[in-house]
Amino acid sequence: MASAASVSFRRISWEIVVIYIYLIALSIITLAPIAYMVSQAFTPEADQNQWPVRWIPEHPTVNNFQRLLADPTLPVLRWLFNSFFVSTSVMLLTLLLCSLAAYAFARLEFPGRDVIFFIILISLMIPGAVTFIPVFLLMRDLKFLDTYNALIWPAGANAFGVFMLRQYFITIPKELEEAALVDGANRFRIYWQIALPLVSPALVALGIFTFLGSWNDLFWPLVVLSERTMYTLPVGLAFLGQGNYVQQGLTMAAATLASAPVLIVYAIFQRRIVQGIALTGGLGGR
Repeated sequence: MASAASVSFRRISWEIVVIYIYLIALSIITLAPIAYMVSQAFTPEADQNQWPVRWIPEHPTVNNFQRLLADPTLPVLRWLFNSFFVSTSVMLLTLLLCSLAAYAFARLEFPGRDVIFFIILISLMIPGAVTFIPVFLLMRDLKFLDTYNALIWPAGANAFGVFMLRQYFITIPKELEEAALVDGANRFRIYWQIALPLVSPALVALGIFTFLGSWNDLFWPLVVLSERTMYTLPVGLAFLGQGNYVQQGLTMAAATLASAPVLIVYAIFQRRIVQGIALTGGLGGR
């Protein structure tokens, strides 16, 4: 018995060691670019591109940030506000519209409900490039180009959000809603006061993923925006890599400012993000 236990202990110990080695290696691969970005943001321009790489600047400075914030042609704070405003608006609009649609598909009976829901699911398989030109032409005809409207409304709902929330609304016991109906509550009140609180984990997961996706979006804002003051941070970073702004220290400082809010969101909502991944991964069994 003792011999079998020692063999099992050694086997488990080696499994744990292998797992930790893998996780440490993965952490280094993930964190190394972030550490390099922050290091170069505080490195003078004359010391950039040194080899071997200096992870701790020999002459640390905040001059890159000062130049970035003082340059009137680079409204970085406005870009930061644009990204925050657009990402927050897209997140709130997505949660509202997707939850309303999901609750309707989960609880209301109306002609063609299953067919409409099937069509929404089919839309998940359509590549974004297929709808890119029609959406752009629609934004142009509505005079939405170079405005927040072009960034917010096209991203204000998505089929995956409807599907995910519907799966969770279905799990709510119907007896709760029937009791509320008997007490005189209407459908919207049941949705707002009973159904939404019960699916709050799914709402938080969808909200976090929507916010981060909108914050990091580059392609669509790059197409619909031409006014420099309307840029979001990803577009502003792309602009910094052109023309007279090809300076690594300046670019790394801007990238650090752009990454800081995302890292803060992750640090605060780390547990929620992990739960969200588990929630979305478990949808297939529902």
